Amino acid sequence: MIFLDTLRMALGEFTTNKLRTALTMLGIVIGVCAVIALMAAGQGASAGVTAQVRGLGSNLLFITPASTSNASSGGVRDIRRLTLTTADEAAINDPSQAPYVQAAVAQFGGDTGSTTGNTLTEQFIGNGQNTTASLAATEPAYQQIRNVTMAAGNFISQDDMTRKTLSAVIGAQVAQDLYGTPAQAVGQQISMSFGPRFTLNLTVIGVMQRSGGPNDTTVIMPLTAFEARVPFGRSPTGQHNVQAIIVKVKNGYNLNTAKAQLTTLLDQTHTTQDFQISSQNDLLATSQKVARTLTILLGAIAGISLVVGGIGIMNIMLVSVTERTREIGIRKAIGASRDNILLQFVCEAVIVTLAGGIVGVVLGVGAAILANGQTFGTGTTVTTQVSSTSVVAAFAVSVIIGLFFGIYPAWRASHLDPIEALRTE
Repeated sequence: MIFLDTLRMALGEFTTNKLRTALTMLGIVIGVCAVIALMAAGQGASAGVTAQVRGLGSNLLFITPASTSNASSGGVRDIRRLTLTTADEAAINDPSQAPYVQAAVAQFGGDTGSTTGNTLTEQFIGNGQNTTASLAATEPAYQQIRNVTMAAGNFISQDDMTRKTLSAVIGAQVAQDLYGTPAQAVGQQISMSFGPRFTLNLTVIGVMQRSGGPNDTTVIMPLTAFEARVPFGRSPTGQHNVQAIIVKVKNGYNLNTAKAQLTTLLDQTHTTQDFQISSQNDLLATSQKVARTLTILLGAIAGISLVVGGIGIMNIMLVSVTERTREIGIRKAIGASRDNILLQFVCEAVIVTLAGGIVGVVLGVGAAILANGQTFGTGTTVTTQVSSTSVVAAFAVSVIIGLFFGIYPAWRASHLDPIEALRTE
């Protein structure tokens, strides 16, 4: 009964000072909303990266040049020399040397499974429009290894490789930006430039199905045509250099074992271990670690606003204690105990944070839903993913903050001397 009376008095205090109550709640509302929205953005980014890595294909190993450190201009610069060649790919595709390999493909440009991101990102022009995409020169086996499905037309063939045709298979986003639909893009011309003097004109022979991954913004051409027309490095033995070799390991074969055996195979032709081999699991672990760190950082930044909101509650409660000193004195004079006064002010603080937390949860979830799929003019689609854990955690923290910052004002109110309080004007 005493608790219900105390609760009724606390609610009555809020209805009497509506503006003060709203301003007190504002800090908690903003804090909870920010925590939920920013953590949803971090979790969405994590899920997006995970989906992209898994969408690369299955049972894959990525062989790329190893990085070396070089002192330059007072700092250390990461350098990746072209140390892989088409001869390396031929050895890996030889069943007598690598019986565990289902297929391997050489690649220059595009998404090479490296954490350094895509290379050869250029402006492509077609149909009077232009778009940014990554050029990838590769081989027909790329379609099998990367599980590429076609929305229209065909993938590059062995005949394209033999004749070194200037054919192109483009991603769904590239087709949409330049021609609208995949069907309209097939048979059309697209062009790009390497510097002011070299232009590459390609004929679109196919459009890849939208996957949500890097292939959506990639233009693929035959590796042989690229080698014949675009000047880039050769190895001392005259072999063409490539930026990556992507290997599909046979089902049931252990990827770590295959990685070790490929290392041994390449060591036979490389004087130093100037290459590195990573699996999808390695890429996934790295990307998830970065995404988790990002989520924690965003949550911590948003959490600061919750603390600020808690400080605001304490300040308002202290002001309230000062204004209601005479009231507290009267209540004590007619028999109210310290516990009664303490309970009333703690209830007021908790009710404010509960109400602010509920409003903050609604606004935070709403903001995350509205932001999902938007680009905000950056060209990059934002993905958000609201989890029940983040909602419960943000709400629980808001209540704890209300208790923490409300206890001192409540304790101060409960310890006022009734005689001194009654003398207050």
